[in-house]
Amino acid sequence: MMFTTSSSSPSRGERALHKGQQTKQLIVDAALGLATQVGLEGLSIGAVAELTGMSKSGVFAHFGSREELQISVVREYDQRFSEEIFLPALQAPRGLPRVRALFANWMKRVAVEIRSGCIFISGAVEFDDRPGPVRDALVSSVKAWMAALQRALLQAQEQGHLRADADAAQMAFEMHGLILALHYEACFLQSAGALERANTGFENILLRYGRAGASGAI
Repeated sequence: MMFTTSSSSPSRGERALHKGQQTKQLIVDAALGLATQVGLEGLSIGAVAELTGMSKSGVFAHFGSREELQISVVREYDQRFSEEIFLPALQAPRGLPRVRALFANWMKRVAVEIRSGCIFISGAVEFDDRPGPVRDALVSSVKAWMAALQRALLQAQEQGHLRADADAAQMAFEMHGLILALHYEACFLQSAGALERANTGFENILLRYGRAGASGAI
C-alpha cells in the first residue's frame, strides 16, 4: 500500500523554515531588549549570541552581519511602535479624537521607555552624522510615523476640529518636540512632573490651533 503525505501536513522543509523563523525572531527580540539598554551601537553578534545561548556562527547564519542585525532591530521596534501607538488609535473617530488617541498612546509608551530607552532617540544620537543603511532605516521609520501623525492632523482640520489656517506640519513638529523634551527631562534630568508638563503642552497646542466649540477641541 502506498502512503501519501497529507497536503495539510507541513513538509520537512516547511518545518525547518518555520523553526528558522522562530529562531530568528527570538534573536531579534533579545537584540531589541539589549539595544534599549546599550543602544544599537552596543549590539554585537557575540553579545546577542551570549544572551540567547547560541553560538556566534548560529546568530551570524540568520543575519550575516552586525549591520543587518541592527536593521532588523530597527524594523522590529518600528513594528511594535506602530502596533502600540498608531493601530489602536485608528479605532477612534477621525479628527481630534484620533489625534488625542495617538498622543495618549505615545505618552503611554514613553512612560515605559523612560526606564527602558527609545531606539528612535538613542539611534538618532548614534547615527545622526553616520550615513548608511542603519541610519536610513531609522530615518525612514521616524518619517513614516511623522507623516501618519500629520495625516491625522489634516483629517482633524477637514472635520472642522482645527482652524482652517492651522499648519499640520507645525503641530506635528511641536508634538514631537514635547516627546523629545519629555525623554530629556524624565530620563536625563529626572525632573518631577515631566509627564504632566508634556500633557499640558499638548493641550496648549490644541487650544492654539483648535476651532472654538469644535467637537473634541477642548
